[in-house]
Amino acid sequence: METMVPRTNKILFYSLLFFTSAFIATCHEVDDESEFSYDNKSENGPTHWGEIHPEWKICNTGKLQSPIDLLNERVEIVSNMGRLHKSYKSSSHATLLNRGHDMMLRWEGGAGHIKINGTKYQLNQAHWHSPSEHTINGRRFDLEIHLVHESEDGKTAVVGIMYKIGRADNFLSMIDSDLKALAHVKDVEKKIGIIDPKKVKFGSRKYYRYIGSLTVPPCTQDVIWTIVRKVRTITREQMKLIREAVHDDSETNSRPVQATNKRTIQLYRPNDPKE
Repeated sequence: METMVPRTNKILFYSLLFFTSAFIATCHEVDDESEFSYDNKSENGPTHWGEIHPEWKICNTGKLQSPIDLLNERVEIVSNMGRLHKSYKSSSHATLLNRGHDMMLRWEGGAGHIKINGTKYQLNQAHWHSPSEHTINGRRFDLEIHLVHESEDGKTAVVGIMYKIGRADNFLSMIDSDLKALAHVKDVEKKIGIIDPKKVKFGSRKYYRYIGSLTVPPCTQDVIWTIVRKVRTITREQMKLIREAVHDDSETNSRPVQATNKRTIQLYRPNDPKE
């Protein structure tokens, strides 16, 4: 059951969206992920990320950390945010990089943009986590892709899409041979040609929206998160390929769910009954 959120929380939510430029962080996701792990029992595991480097402290102390559980009881249904406006480039050249715990697909010079509250966020890269980092009503899915965008003034917006086992995902099918080719190569960024980001299918206009953080060090906060409501499908072979291509001796590369800390979580649902 969805509950209404107090007006003060709504004001705070939109204030965060508008004023994040006042809290711009210059730190991006690290390209070399060898310094941390996803082993909860390890000294460099998720509960200790904030102790590895001073600039990673917020991983342990931050109150706006991601991922979170998108629990129905916390969600406010809205219809005034509007559909997510995408304008991706079909002629975008891309490279692949094994960062240690994941494979990152990076577009040279950007790959178009999304628009949130009038601000353009350029699509720079995508990477995958298995199993999913975000959960819906406590349920974790088989895979989650993160499409990482950045505005001209350095703000970050990430679009997340979750997947379960089923039919093949066409976008992953496009790059499966490249993933296999880089399975035993680290710290080498390989050009793989034109990869059309439009092939990443959202499948739904419904989406969750909240303010969070990067899910890997340095765990920078004030990230605008958009999680597509529809859970899409991949084959079991595609899921295994994403993990086996990395060879980091870890069964997962997903950060544990973080405390919500009374943050506003909104679910955009169009007024059109056909939606």
